[in-house]
Amino acid sequence: MHGVAITDLIEKMNLRNMTPEIDAEKIVLSHPDVNRPALQLTGFFDHFDSERVQIIGYVEQEYINQMSHERKMEMYDKLLSYQIPCLVYSRSQNPDEDMLALCNHYGIPCLVSDKTTSDLMAEVIRWLKVKLAPCISIHGVLVDVFGEGVLIMGESGIGKSEAALELIKRGHRLVTDDVVEIRKVSDDTIIGSAPEITRHFIELRGIGIIDVKTLFGVESVKDTQAIDMVIKLEDWDKDKEYDRLGIEDNYTEFLGNQVVCHSIPVRPGRNLAIIVESAAVNYRQKKMGYNAAQELYNRVQANLSRKQDD
Repeated sequence: MHGVAITDLIEKMNLRNMTPEIDAEKIVLSHPDVNRPALQLTGFFDHFDSERVQIIGYVEQEYINQMSHERKMEMYDKLLSYQIPCLVYSRSQNPDEDMLALCNHYGIPCLVSDKTTSDLMAEVIRWLKVKLAPCISIHGVLVDVFGEGVLIMGESGIGKSEAALELIKRGHRLVTDDVVEIRKVSDDTIIGSAPEITRHFIELRGIGIIDVKTLFGVESVKDTQAIDMVIKLEDWDKDKEYDRLGIEDNYTEFLGNQVVCHSIPVRPGRNLAIIVESAAVNYRQKKMGYNAAQELYNRVQANLSRKQDD
């Protein structure tokens, strides 16, 4: 699993580093959860999650204040000897000199946050879950169409980038062209983003590389987007039976998550951008409880029932 450097955590959460002499760049977080070492401060270290960010809240600090100096030093030493990645004090509480001395001794960054303990925990977990989420890279184009993340896939040269460019001209937003980095942030959500090096660029055969952000403005691009549906472009095959009603949804899988998938045949004269746009609107409609295919089916059934009654 890839990791997140403590320096990134400090910058993102706006933490004050009380041990600046420790090289936090080399200390890497590999677990997205946090721990409040309340039981550990009492001396109970069974099943201690030492690989997590350790947060000292108001309750823990009050308990520490009531401990004798000898007991406090013993617990400090035992806690830090587990080589925890970092120790964060919430509510602008300042660590005492004994803690700072031991942190420097063990090489563990000691940090301070202005946030309440609950807010700090929630933000750290949410951010780390995204940063440490399982990640794959696939070939495709990701576009935000009416707020829906549409991943356009297909063989090279079939027209993915051209469809994306037409969508951008119609007011939608590009997330990434050619390479899509997909992260699983929950059992329901996968997020797509662009590699740093190709962000905001589109490759058009015959023209070359264009910078979408520079040509069309900042409102035409987006850094990340949840992937809601997949559109697979394929060469038209007259012998293949294509879905013409859409009553049953087809799905494709990324990192264990199922995503609605439509296969769209490509032939000269088909306006791919309008088809993608219509698919996105139809998907939104289904989410709101209206299914056009089902409505047609119901009308046909009602019509047949009337004819039988007559």
